[in-house]
Amino acid sequence: MKSKITMPEIRNGTTYSQPSIFLCTLLCCWILVNPVRGYSLKKCTVRESLNDTNMKVICGKKNLQAIPEDIPRKVRSLDLSINNIVMIKTFDFKDLSALKSLNMSCNRISHVDDEAFSDLVVLQELNLANNRLNTLSDHLFQGLGNLSVLRLDHNHIKTISSSTFQNLFSLNVLNLTGNQLYVLKKVQTVLLFTHLQELYIASNGFTFFQSQDISNKSIGLRVLDLSQNPMRIFRITADVLPKLHYLNLSDSGQNGSMTWDVPDRSFLSNMKSLNLSGVHMSLKEMSVVLQSLNSSLSSLILSHLGEDRITALANIACHITTLTTLRLRYNNMRVVSEELLKSCTYLTKLDISHNALTHLSHQSFSSMKQLTTLDLSNNRLSSVPNATHNIQSLTILDLRYNTINKLGSFDFANLTGLTYLRLFHNEITDIKGTDFQDLQDLKLLDLGRNSIPSLRYVFKNCLQKLENLQLGGNMIRTIHKGDFESLQSLKTLILFDNRIDTVEDGAFQGLVNLKMLTLASNRMSQISIRATMFRGLTALESLDLSWNRIKYLHYGELKSPPFSLLPSLKILIVSAQHPFGMLNIPSNFLHGLTNLLAFSARSLNIKTFHPDTFNNTPQLWSLDISLNEFTALSKELFHPIPRLNRLYLSKAQLQSLDFLIGANLTQLSYLQVRKNDFTVVSETMIRSLPALVYLDLQDKTFTCDCSNAWFIQWVTTENQTQVVDAYDFTCNYPVSLGGTKLLDLDTHYCSVDIGFFYFISSTSLVLLTLLGSFIYHLLRWQVVYAYYLFQAYLYDTKRRNVRVIHQYDAFVSYNGHDEPWVLRELLPELEGNQGWKLCLHHRDFQPGKPIVDNITDAIYGSRKTICVISRHYLESEWCSREIQVASFRLFDEQKDVLILVFLEEVPDQQLSPFHRMRKLVKRHTYLSWPRAGEHTGVFWQKLRVALETRDCLAEENPILSGVDRK
Repeated sequence: MKSKITMPEIRNGTTYSQPSIFLCTLLCCWILVNPVRGYSLKKCTVRESLNDTNMKVICGKKNLQAIPEDIPRKVRSLDLSINNIVMIKTFDFKDLSALKSLNMSCNRISHVDDEAFSDLVVLQELNLANNRLNTLSDHLFQGLGNLSVLRLDHNHIKTISSSTFQNLFSLNVLNLTGNQLYVLKKVQTVLLFTHLQELYIASNGFTFFQSQDISNKSIGLRVLDLSQNPMRIFRITADVLPKLHYLNLSDSGQNGSMTWDVPDRSFLSNMKSLNLSGVHMSLKEMSVVLQSLNSSLSSLILSHLGEDRITALANIACHITTLTTLRLRYNNMRVVSEELLKSCTYLTKLDISHNALTHLSHQSFSSMKQLTTLDLSNNRLSSVPNATHNIQSLTILDLRYNTINKLGSFDFANLTGLTYLRLFHNEITDIKGTDFQDLQDLKLLDLGRNSIPSLRYVFKNCLQKLENLQLGGNMIRTIHKGDFESLQSLKTLILFDNRIDTVEDGAFQGLVNLKMLTLASNRMSQISIRATMFRGLTALESLDLSWNRIKYLHYGELKSPPFSLLPSLKILIVSAQHPFGMLNIPSNFLHGLTNLLAFSARSLNIKTFHPDTFNNTPQLWSLDISLNEFTALSKELFHPIPRLNRLYLSKAQLQSLDFLIGANLTQLSYLQVRKNDFTVVSETMIRSLPALVYLDLQDKTFTCDCSNAWFIQWVTTENQTQVVDAYDFTCNYPVSLGGTKLLDLDTHYCSVDIGFFYFISSTSLVLLTLLGSFIYHLLRWQVVYAYYLFQAYLYDTKRRNVRVIHQYDAFVSYNGHDEPWVLRELLPELEGNQGWKLCLHHRDFQPGKPIVDNITDAIYGSRKTICVISRHYLESEWCSREIQVASFRLFDEQKDVLILVFLEEVPDQQLSPFHRMRKLVKRHTYLSWPRAGEHTGVFWQKLRVALETRDCLAEENPILSGVDRK
């Protein structure tokens, strides 16, 4: 177990002391609303996400000595190839019950414990090729009842126990090639499985193949590979292989001594394909083989036999009337004579590639009226052979890797049905419009890697059905207007690695169906790239302009954005411009690309982006701006592209990733930032990317102190975001920890017991909730009252030293239900008859001003406050506030400023705490409106006297002090 390394210091300015309860509460809420969590496997990589139903884990090329213990349980495909694993232990794959594919090829495995795979109950493919297994024990494959493909090729297997394969009920494919079995009986048990269809036992030292060594009854084998065995005899004396379709005997036998013993042709009556390449048989025996299969064979491979043997065997092979495919590769053939293939009248596919052909007779293929595919690639032909001119049935002609230097007008004149023509890597220096004029059905034309200088008039009025044109690796300098105007069906145009520096306006006019255009590795400058050059490419989806000479000295707007006429473009590549990069990307460079999904601008020597660069690409899904010199980026750059899913920023000299905070990249799932200069990964940055599932920080070093404490814990404890190879991250600071693994650091001193503070914060929250509920239930009016008293106190403090000029004689506080009494009785009497100036809220409050301020100003702007008390009044929140402010004025000024008028009898228990406060002060004094039928004169007289009383104390009021509710 690795020891933890203590954190050397706590940096100044970074606080990790005990947080307050408030901060802990905020932290709890932050975690609940931000589910971004990280994880890392020590030596493996998960493709995409832990939640992927087809999760694939890659552990290849990691120099593993043993199977990792942290493989996710839900893995479906596991790659452990190319490592140094020497053995598989019983519990190495425990709990991986969902695994369907396991690749452990290219290790040094020499031992596997019994039942090591017993938990892999749904495993379908197991690859143990290229290891050092010597013995297959009885219980090696216990539990693999669903296994369908088993590869054990290229081991050192000598012994197979009798019950090794007995539990592999679903096995379809078994590969034991390259072992040391020597005797066929060692695989006899597996051959009895009814589901086994393919058996590969090449290069095992077998000297005999005899049917009695296989089985005494028919088996369902369809493919049998016996190649590279020194067999002396191939003998079938019983009908044990009635379903065999493919037999490979290539490079079998020894010194030409191998014999074929199949006395009954019906034993292999379903044989469709036979490979006799390099077989060590005499011509006589090979003739016997071919003659015994002449009723069913459809495909025959006769490679690595030499020209002389082919000359002798071709006629025999071609007399097999069922033969449709013949491959004659690597035979060092120089000439194909008229007689060689004369009998091959039924062939549909002929492969004579990888020979030394320089000449073909005019009539070499004249008898092949059904030939559709002819492969003459990798030969020494200097011109299109005349032998191909009249094969009217031909649909595919492959002439790659020859020395053809010229095309004739009649080379393809009669090949009207040709759909694929490959002339890649020849020496063609000139092509003319007449060369392809008869190929009306051609869909693919490959002229790459030749020396063609111009396309002028070549494709005029021909190849209307062409869909794929490949012209890469030529010497083309100029694309002229009209060069492609006839190719209306073209979907793919490859022009990379030419010398193109000029493209005329409308050069691609007519290519209305073109979807992919590659102009990479040419000599095009910013002057060459114009909107008018792309006119007519309304369907274009992919454009590659990398490795050209495009350069901009500033990122100001262009007068004519180059891609404004490409509304369908989805992929744009402008990476690696020569000689010093693009330097700048103009702010409207991407104008018009509203459907762009992927943009690659790698290695352009760009130092900054204009904030408006991506304003016109709202659909952008993938952005690669690696290998530049940013040092910093702005968050505003990413605001127009909220759908961004993949971001590549490797080797960009970034000092920080804080620009991602506030960048609004809520859908970003893949972030690659390898080999940059930042040394700290902040929590805020990670939390700003809620959809992140893959974070690639490989080949980086980090600051190993408390500034990375959160990142270390996040990587090792959570499981949403995969941090690739995090266990290999090393320290670069402080110097004393140089080379130390980042995740080996002990961050204990950088934090406190979070669990304890969670407990404290949650307990405090519960207590505060209970206390708040108690106060609300029992003391809510007192609290409200105290609040308004305090507010009134503040208001009065501001005005205490200011001489108040009263605007009104009285402010009338009343409820809306009592408004008729106020308007019909009170207002006419006091304003009409007595001449007082009253303040009424519906009439005199200032519109737009806060209601509390209006109330306060009205009360303090009036000499008196008349409160019209009724049951409705006591139930009103605003009325209560008005009387509270008036009461505070009474307390504070010690003047008789409050007049209570009761319109009806109100029981004491219904009086609110505010009114009880008045009761304590004034001993229940008030004015009462007379009952119906009673005279009101005395009431109005007392109210007039109360209003006339000015600055006397409340106790001196002759009207109010003598009235008792009792």
